[in-house]
Amino acid sequence: MKMEKSDKKLLLELARESIKTYFQKKKPNMSKVKHLGEKQGVFVTLHKNNDLRGCIGFPMPVYPLNMAIVESARSAAFHDPRFPPVTEKELKDIEIEISVLTVPEEIKVSHPSDYKKKIKIGRDGLIINGAFGSGLLLPQVATENNFNVEAFLNCLCQKAGMSFNCWKELDNKIEKFEAIIFNEGEIE
Repeated sequence: MKMEKSDKKLLLELARESIKTYFQKKKPNMSKVKHLGEKQGVFVTLHKNNDLRGCIGFPMPVYPLNMAIVESARSAAFHDPRFPPVTEKELKDIEIEISVLTVPEEIKVSHPSDYKKKIKIGRDGLIINGAFGSGLLLPQVATENNFNVEAFLNCLCQKAGMSFNCWKELDNKIEKFEAIIFNEGEIE
């Protein structure tokens, strides 16, 4: 999976415009990103003063990338239940990060210890689905927190609202995916 720097810049501009135009009750201009219409999973992450301020997206490729950016940016800014909605005044202090995802693939193991061989920290993001919940962690979560594979899996279970070691129960399905990750600070 590869993406041109110019397209990354356009997607970051679209994400910011999506939030700005929401305040004005308008739609963002999609003309510059029409060529980015292939369906892909995506997450938009907002940071303020290096702290998480919102993060929402679509793990599966259900929307064209350009539309997924609009929906994810607006949801991260205004509908992440962990945070109050972003205000128009604070938008200037928000840095936007985008993660464009590969299609998640189930990690097949015969014993839970096999996960340690099949998950690469820094490359893989994880999704867990079980009878009692589901959760997703982007690849950068593991590196930002200096997690090893076991800590990453424990945190994934916690994010899903499940027991800490639920990844050891093979009834729970774990998938991995990769992401192209870029932010406004690095794309000028």
